[in-house]
Amino acid sequence: MNSVKNLLVDAIEHTTALDSGDIESAARLIFRTWQQGGTVISCGNGGSASTASHFAADLAKLTIVPGCPRLRTLCLNDNASAFSAWTNDEGFDTVYTEQAEPWLDDKATLISFSVHGGSRATDASAVSSNLGKVAELAKSRGSSVIAVTGFDGGAAGDVADAHINVPHFTEPVATPLIESLHVLIHHALCVGVRQLIQEDAK
Repeated sequence: MNSVKNLLVDAIEHTTALDSGDIESAARLIFRTWQQGGTVISCGNGGSASTASHFAADLAKLTIVPGCPRLRTLCLNDNASAFSAWTNDEGFDTVYTEQAEPWLDDKATLISFSVHGGSRATDASAVSSNLGKVAELAKSRGSSVIAVTGFDGGAAGDVADAHINVPHFTEPVATPLIESLHVLIHHALCVGVRQLIQEDAK
């Protein structure tokens, strides 16, 4: 089956091409949020919503260093009631800005996971418009912004302080490959943040 072989071959190529420096830069932003007692806020749509949720769980658990404060994490797509209420009342593009409103400050880090990074169009019906809007709100509050994307990075990648991109463009392989590597990236971030906390504790 050529499609299976292509996915595996491309996965090796794009894994090898990942820039560890980009991942380290993002890990340092998260570490700074931990130092300041802020909150790391994650989000995503579709399959990337599950990555954002998985990341928040792992970041809270895998970065525990005995004797050190724990890292505060929050995933914006985990509350189905809030998500559906804001979609119903104000529109899908508001679901993350409204939930993030009380959390975003100059100690926070926002991290979005997205295959396309969200449309650069500004209308409310644009694909993943909620990601661009919450990133803009985060920037206006002085929060750090991390984007983990695919394709050309989209709106989320444009405004990010740290951008980790998997530049695959050919479907039907691109989306499953990008989503798979995003999980690897999120685990790398957790490992990197833990190391920084350990080093700080010495």
